Amino acid sequence: MGNRTTAPGAAASAAATASASGTAATAQRSPGRAKNPGQAPKAASTAGARTSGSGHAERVFLVQTAFAELGGSAHGPGEIAEFTGLDDSVVYRILQSGIYQRIFERVDRGLYRLRTSAAQLAFSALDHRLTGDTTQTALRALREATDGGLAFLYMVAPFSGAQRQCIDMAVGDSDLAELGMTPRDVLSVTRSLRTGASGRTILAYLPPVLQQRVLAEPVPDQAGPGVFRDNDALMASLAEVRDLGHALGYEECMAGWNSCAAPIMWDGSIMGSVLLLKPKTVMPQPPESAIEATKEAAAELSRYGAARPPANEA
Repeated sequence: MGNRTTAPGAAASAAATASASGTAATAQRSPGRAKNPGQAPKAASTAGARTSGSGHAERVFLVQTAFAELGGSAHGPGEIAEFTGLDDSVVYRILQSGIYQRIFERVDRGLYRLRTSAAQLAFSALDHRLTGDTTQTALRALREATDGGLAFLYMVAPFSGAQRQCIDMAVGDSDLAELGMTPRDVLSVTRSLRTGASGRTILAYLPPVLQQRVLAEPVPDQAGPGVFRDNDALMASLAEVRDLGHALGYEECMAGWNSCAAPIMWDGSIMGSVLLLKPKTVMPQPPESAIEATKEAAAELSRYGAARPPANEA
């Protein structure tokens, strides 16, 4: 069946997630403003579920996180207060201070959004995490461990928030034409997070608001016969990815090719995935050895995200 994602009997592995994954550990909700007694309980958000404490700094972090997890272009103090459990006046003061500090900007009367300086902070945090030698070592090791499988490294596209891009590969003498893929296929199929084991692996750990954005997208016309077209089945596959720590793809991106992918997590956030691709005739179903080799390559690249600086640089 084209839409299978996991091999029977595959060993389950817990996947650590945090704010960017959309699944945070449960913590006591911070004291907030009084709610309408007749209002139905709101589903716990990952921002509101974190321990907010009484410190001003923690409240500021809650407000920043709310912008990331609410989605959309702009939000008002009341909406952020409802989401975080903080008082409206506290949120308003944080927003006004953040404008001065160039963290937030007012886009309309009563509406605010994060400034692009927030993205600059993220890029600084990622600087020097991975090098070409590092990724090639991991991908070539995966290729060797899987008897010549094609290994790819996909990362979350920095300017889309809900797409991916291939940044490195170990494919030997193979090329995209050999895979039956044109440059147009690369742009229209493999960038979508709803197609392929690597895309669904990333999608499984994104916040719900981004998942819903992806589910609203049409299936790329060039997708393979095994692509998930039913959103309920797609969402069920994401839960399976989180449970097992990997995804299996059966002709999702292109006919005749099966795949296995595992997530790359940095500081508890999804950053990308490692993909193993082999012809269906050679790999009708990924064996346990291929699954474990893919997960080990992803784990190796995940370790660089949590790496501490050398003692002389600390």
